[in-house]
Amino acid sequence: MRKVSIIDYGLCNLDSVARAIEECGAAPLITHRPEDLRASDRVIIPGVGAFGKAMENLRRDGMDQAIRAERERRPLPVLGICLGMQLLADGSEEGGDFRGLGLIPGRVVRLQRTAANERVPHVGWNEIEIRAPHAVLEDLATGTNFYFVHSYHFRCERDSDVLALTPYCGRFASVVAQGDIMGVQFHPEKSQKAGFRLLRNFLSL
Repeated sequence: MRKVSIIDYGLCNLDSVARAIEECGAAPLITHRPEDLRASDRVIIPGVGAFGKAMENLRRDGMDQAIRAERERRPLPVLGICLGMQLLADGSEEGGDFRGLGLIPGRVVRLQRTAANERVPHVGWNEIEIRAPHAVLEDLATGTNFYFVHSYHFRCERDSDVLALTPYCGRFASVVAQGDIMGVQFHPEKSQKAGFRLLRNFLSL
């Protein structure tokens, strides 16, 4: 059974992510301890909250360095969810100018309305438009809906790192990846069948 470390940086309830991982057939461990990564097969960085505070807490616990060190030691797939996806970036403009994990080049910027019926925060169900194949998107198609809650989005430095877009606020990257480092702007644990399909794909990598 896969062992999955779910990183706890103190800003949100992670039980729903842990339950989803259990239902997908893996063993979740909610943790803020770097040593727990040594025995993990996968890492999930979930997220609700502010970018700057999340990074502050990750650095306080040494989890930012632990993720990098463990990935240098061996292959270790990482999935960022919502704010967790944004933390993979070089930095963010949310509430100031903050440095991120720097695992996928790019910056996090605020969503900008492009139509009168668009609202920020972006809350609710919306579709993805798949641009590039990747194992994490296996058996998922353009037009599949997922559940979103966010006001900022990841602007990738390289178009090749964008796997899927969502048609809202001028279209934003909703799935990004560089090899086995992946991020999704939506919440797969709240996205029913499609979200669980994506989590199973991640666990199967």
